[in-house]
Amino acid sequence: MIKFDMDDPSTHGAALDGAYGIFVVTNYWEHFSADKEKAQAKSIAEASQKAGVKHIIWSTLEGTNDFFDSLEESERPSKLGDYYVPHFDGKHECDSYFPANKTTNLFTSFYFENLAGMVQDGILCNNMGDSPLPVIAKDDIGKCAFGIFKAGHKYMGKDVYIAGDVLSCGEIMKLASEVTGGDFEYQPVDRETYASFGFPGADEMANMFDFHVKNEDFVKNRDPKKAKELNPKLQSAREWMEKHVKTMTNVAKPVPEAALPQQVKATLPPLEEEPTPRASPNKMHLSPDIEVDNEDYKGEDMWC
Repeated sequence: MIKFDMDDPSTHGAALDGAYGIFVVTNYWEHFSADKEKAQAKSIAEASQKAGVKHIIWSTLEGTNDFFDSLEESERPSKLGDYYVPHFDGKHECDSYFPANKTTNLFTSFYFENLAGMVQDGILCNNMGDSPLPVIAKDDIGKCAFGIFKAGHKYMGKDVYIAGDVLSCGEIMKLASEVTGGDFEYQPVDRETYASFGFPGADEMANMFDFHVKNEDFVKNRDPKKAKELNPKLQSAREWMEKHVKTMTNVAKPVPEAALPQQVKATLPPLEEEPTPRASPNKMHLSPDIEVDNEDYKGEDMWC
């Protein structure tokens, strides 16, 4: 076992020594600091060069500064320090740290899991309006990266954009109602209202959704058909919800059990008169929402 700490550059060299390829993912939301994210990426990029890594997949996003600055002042959101959307712009600035000829820039989409987490009592609220939103399951991102590695040199030095589906928020909520039988709805608000909600990162998320709406290339570049070439088991929004019925049902408006489809009823726990027995310490119990498909990776080594 080799220690690798994103914040400790002294661990990077040994961890990358002898690696053919690396998939680099930084997490802005751990610390809300673009500067820290840039420091992490720069250290990993330098260590990968010294270690002789042959193929780097860098999880990145578009820069928003140039785009918003090109708009009329009345169309621009407020800048948050140096950036309009720090978790986009910080990653974008990191692109230059990695050697272009060895690097695949992987542009991801909004996570299904995060979207589900924003639903409260069956209501999804943001400033997307009727505009389409590219979405993807977290598990599918790693599988797409694996597909890039398997393709050899094909995607080196290139930008790759991935999405599992492209739907409006209203369409996503309608789909949630169809799959679960629960009551879901989308309530659009303007950018200023969403930014005023006050949760950590609300103003940044408002700017991000504004970027999605106004930058047509964001959607055009993310074609699920291309992502499916990398990952044949790529999940659409419906397929993801069908696998996570319980997750979605838990955030729906309450409905009588009799009105739920049989698929949902099967996920409900049985009524018990006796306390639930404690699990054996020798057994591992996985959430029904977690599915591990080992067939995809037989005979392969993959480091992320």
